[in-house]
Amino acid sequence: MAEKPVNPIVKLVIELVPIVVFFVAYGRMKGETFHVAGHDYNAFILLTAAFIPMMLVSTGLLWWLTGRLSKMQIATLVLVVVMGGLSVWFNDERFFKMKPTIIYLLFGGALGVGLLQGKSYLKLVIEEVLPMKDEGWMILTRRICLFFFGLAIANEIVWRTMSTEAWVTFKTFVLTAALFAFFISQGKLMERYAIGEKPDGQ
Repeated sequence: MAEKPVNPIVKLVIELVPIVVFFVAYGRMKGETFHVAGHDYNAFILLTAAFIPMMLVSTGLLWWLTGRLSKMQIATLVLVVVMGGLSVWFNDERFFKMKPTIIYLLFGGALGVGLLQGKSYLKLVIEEVLPMKDEGWMILTRRICLFFFGLAIANEIVWRTMSTEAWVTFKTFVLTAALFAFFISQGKLMERYAIGEKPDGQ
């Protein structure tokens, strides 16, 4: 299916709705215990069970609107289903909390493998929307690779040492803000190595 143009704000809203709903609902339901099918579940586990179909609907809607899904979107959905499903099945929050760590390690590792081969896998994914010289792609890929590993470590520290409420806030706001801040901070690099423009000093 050919990719279809979609307003980026609409796309962002669709991607964020499940996360925001989870955050708001957890803020209202935290501390409560629910008896379902003969088992007791806390609010986090119950909302994780609800988050899975919300992500399926959100991702399906994005596919229907855009005509394609990125590898990151597919990998994220698979991990939500698998890790979220394990959390619900075993009634254990830890599986779902480890999901961001696994996602960041997967993508950081994939980019790292490409770098060891002298390639930028990032370029293969987003070159059409961000045309840059090869040198720029290698620099950006190294930075994003290290950034992903840093986020994985941060997630592990937070969920292992802080409360579930703190982790939900961290996952909803801090990780999201960090991703936006990182890409904004790379603006000068993207401008410097943009196709058609000469790097400074040349």
